[in-house]
Amino acid sequence: MAVREWTEERRNEHQSRNPKSRPDAKSSGTPKVLSTGLKPAQEVQILRRLVTSIEGLDAHGYVPAPPAEAEITKARQGLEAAQGWEKCDRCDKRFQVFPGRRDEDGALTSGGVCKHHYGKTYFPERQPGDRSKQQKRYRCCGTQVGDSVGCTETPHHVFKVTDPKRLAAVMDFAETPENPSVPSDRAVCFDCEMCYTVNGLELVRLTATAWPSGDIMLDVLVQPLGEILDLNSRFSGVWPEDMSRAQPWTSIEIPPVAISTNTKNSDGHQKAALRIVPSPHAARDLLFSLLAPNTPLIGHGLENDLNSVRIIHPTLVDTVLLNPHKHGLPYRHGLKMLMETLLNRKIQMETGGKIQGHDSAEDARAAGELALLKVMEEWQNMRFKGWTLEKTTGDMVPPKDASSSGTNGGIDDTKLTV
Repeated sequence: MAVREWTEERRNEHQSRNPKSRPDAKSSGTPKVLSTGLKPAQEVQILRRLVTSIEGLDAHGYVPAPPAEAEITKARQGLEAAQGWEKCDRCDKRFQVFPGRRDEDGALTSGGVCKHHYGKTYFPERQPGDRSKQQKRYRCCGTQVGDSVGCTETPHHVFKVTDPKRLAAVMDFAETPENPSVPSDRAVCFDCEMCYTVNGLELVRLTATAWPSGDIMLDVLVQPLGEILDLNSRFSGVWPEDMSRAQPWTSIEIPPVAISTNTKNSDGHQKAALRIVPSPHAARDLLFSLLAPNTPLIGHGLENDLNSVRIIHPTLVDTVLLNPHKHGLPYRHGLKMLMETLLNRKIQMETGGKIQGHDSAEDARAAGELALLKVMEEWQNMRFKGWTLEKTTGDMVPPKDASSSGTNGGIDDTKLTV
């Protein structure tokens, strides 16, 4: 038997013994139908059992409490002492940034153009019988790491900030305020897109969708606080013409319904001509209008989105934490991969070979579908343990000898009232 045939036989044998046993195992077939048999209000009750705590996850970017004022002051002093020197997020070179532009020539950054590889690195798959050492390559161009400084040029070097104290020095964090107008059975999915400015990565688009329906609740472009260096369109999906053509948002236009006639999203649907709000503060206020502190807020890798809007929210459902990587944080499964392997659905696809970038509405809905999958699994588990539905009220009633708790281990098995 040839090596290739033996390898293929062993692979097939392993897959037959372990079908879909791992989140990263490739799946195929028709998209999975998500149906719990419950009403949306009942699904929200079960969703609350999946709330993910971020306590102790500070090292991985989650911010459970706003930084103290003294810490923010110290961060501002450090910024003044650094005189704008940063390390490029793309090529690692040191450069200087000039908020408000340099007096003598109006420059925003030093260092000239930035040559870099935008793709992540990977190890090529070995061929059968190949024992040679594999060299890392870039996904963007296939070049071996170290062979070239980059396959792409951009006008500016760029940087990002992850330290909460430095983030707060640009825009303060705020806790979700009480909001009596928000229904108790509401859950919201949200996703943000960021661009590079003289302040680092800043919010440039904010989207919120209703859960589990996926209906748009809010979708706006955002004018950053600092001058824009790079819209990061390849990933953000926000292009210069989107910003230049956007009309100011008004309070009567949630959600925006204007449709462009010449562009489409990666899912083939026409691209919404979004309105723009004047600042991240305005975008945050709009999001706060949809939330109360106990409203489940759903997303994938929520630390990035929450930090971009500078929100501290106590009721989070993060699909990164619901689908943990076998090696734990900071390793994580990507949203695109989870949708393909768990639900047989493809997202973030290019249309006609044209780079579109991410669509925050698509990503928000995708996170909501992953959360609904977990709700479906949780309800199946509850029913197996003896939970029932009261026919008259729709309340979920635990078994008389209930001794188990919810997935997060923090909710008592008492009646769930709708």
